[in-house]
Amino acid sequence: MEHVIECNNLTHYYGKRCIYENLNFNVEQGRIVGLLGKNGTGKTTTINIMNGYLRPHAGELKLFGEAAGQLSPAVKQRIALLLEGHIQYSFMNIEQIEKFYSRFYPQWNRDPYYELMGKLKIAPRQRISRMSCGQKSQVALGLILAQNADLLILDDFSMGLDPGYRHLFVDYLNEFVRAEGKTLFVTSHIIQDMERLIDDCIIMDYGRIVLQQPIEKLMGQFKRFRFTLNSGALPAIDMFYHPEMIRNSMEMYAFLPLDEVRQVLDGHGVVYSDLRCEELSLEEIFIGLTGKY
Repeated sequence: MEHVIECNNLTHYYGKRCIYENLNFNVEQGRIVGLLGKNGTGKTTTINIMNGYLRPHAGELKLFGEAAGQLSPAVKQRIALLLEGHIQYSFMNIEQIEKFYSRFYPQWNRDPYYELMGKLKIAPRQRISRMSCGQKSQVALGLILAQNADLLILDDFSMGLDPGYRHLFVDYLNEFVRAEGKTLFVTSHIIQDMERLIDDCIIMDYGRIVLQQPIEKLMGQFKRFRFTLNSGALPAIDMFYHPEMIRNSMEMYAFLPLDEVRQVLDGHGVVYSDLRCEELSLEEIFIGLTGKY
């Protein structure tokens, strides 16, 4: 598969503060990839480097084989970007702003835009200044889809959307990207939305990538384990993530089935009882891999 995005040993600082060092990941053509991380881990910094707004201290980031920041006009036409915030020109109505934006994009396709507006029951002559915050966000998202780009980059697309609008757009975006064979790179603070949307998950912690993995594999293998620790303390075991004592129960996470966790505990001489395994949502997996705070 072609790598639409290639990130190789990317390093960036703000002053003396290291955001990350030797960051590596790839995004394959036709995949929906979600970048998850706590605030301040470098998600938006990565988006800004990707689009040439920042120059990294070291390493490289390529889109369609060309270095970010030095993209040819032909490659720029293949990329649609939505940063946090809403559209300008709020004095226009739905119809006017679509016509205005269409003049700037050679591959413009108005159908997804008007289809999304129809789902929202927004009239073509409705003025943007009189819309709710969530409706304005949907207009911006519709204009991104209409650009008909090969790569869509959405940074915190769900900002300002209430649950109903988020649910509607995630479903529409999922159908659109897969039907049109697009590649989508997306970040969001609302991880529940990502679980229903993405193919691959990149989890970023401070200064590093924790993992990049297909979401089906991640949710099938990463589990939470609870058991009663009857005596002593749990030794440090590399395969267990963030062990924590909660009242009389030990809680931890691992990429292991229940029988293998039992074998590891027995092999380390841990005295325990009532060992049990729990399935997790993507949000719980994120907490298990990065820590609660």
